[in-house]
Amino acid sequence: MSGPGARKSLPEKNVINSTSPSSSARLHVTVTKPKVGWQPADLGELWRYRELLWILAMRDIRVRYKQTALGVAWAVIQPLFSMILFNGIFNMVAKLPTDGAPGPVFYFSAMLPWLLFSNSLTQAGNSLITNQNLISKVYFPRLAIPIAAVITGLLDFAIGMVVLVVIMAWYHMVPGFQVLLFPFFLLLSLAASLGVGLWLSALNVEYRDVRYVIPFLAQFWFWATPVVIPSSMIVTPWKRAVYGLNPMSGVIEGFRWCMYGKPAPSAMLGVSCITIAALLVGGTFYFRRMEKTFADLI
Repeated sequence: MSGPGARKSLPEKNVINSTSPSSSARLHVTVTKPKVGWQPADLGELWRYRELLWILAMRDIRVRYKQTALGVAWAVIQPLFSMILFNGIFNMVAKLPTDGAPGPVFYFSAMLPWLLFSNSLTQAGNSLITNQNLISKVYFPRLAIPIAAVITGLLDFAIGMVVLVVIMAWYHMVPGFQVLLFPFFLLLSLAASLGVGLWLSALNVEYRDVRYVIPFLAQFWFWATPVVIPSSMIVTPWKRAVYGLNPMSGVIEGFRWCMYGKPAPSAMLGVSCITIAALLVGGTFYFRRMEKTFADLI
């Protein structure tokens, strides 16, 4: 649109006021330019686009369950069947310890945060590629896409939590005061998946074979996390601290502690928190650095 008083939006935020020689009206031009170098997240801009986050998240949820025979039942089937399998193999046959908790509670309470992390990681890692048409046509903070992809996993997690409460009620288990810290560990799980997802999504734009690496990475990560084998089997303090470099080690142990009080928090949790913070901050800076190339490469 052109003419006096028209407003033109181009990709940054430098407002240029100019007066035409033939007209006394001012022409306001907003020029959006890609920032160079390492940039932190613009939280103010993300807040202004908060409605877009909600729209993208709801769209992803509808696409995930559209034309599926079982719909949201998959949020129960996946952790439930995994729990049955692990309880049969690792508890009943291999006789691995479960920190004094019933096998179903032990495995299900770990599968919920793990599936939240794994599914969110996969969705965030592929989010830019699946939204390439949107990225190439309109400006908005690109961070909104992987953040929305991570948020969508909360629906499956909430449904699974209802099943976990039923299982715990069956075994007459009641959480203690530590359940008040449950939101903290939930946020840790989301931060871990977003931190890794930001790295993978930015790399996926430049190297398309990254999308084939993501499922392998998630599978390898699963067996490096105390989902089926309790971390209490590692008794040496420094080894437990090293194990905490896996961010999901501290998260899963924290979930179990919140639900039934075992195992007690250790140095592993602190190391995991530091790792998650490093992944999130580093992923944000790297994502912002590569952001200016997304529209061209995608």
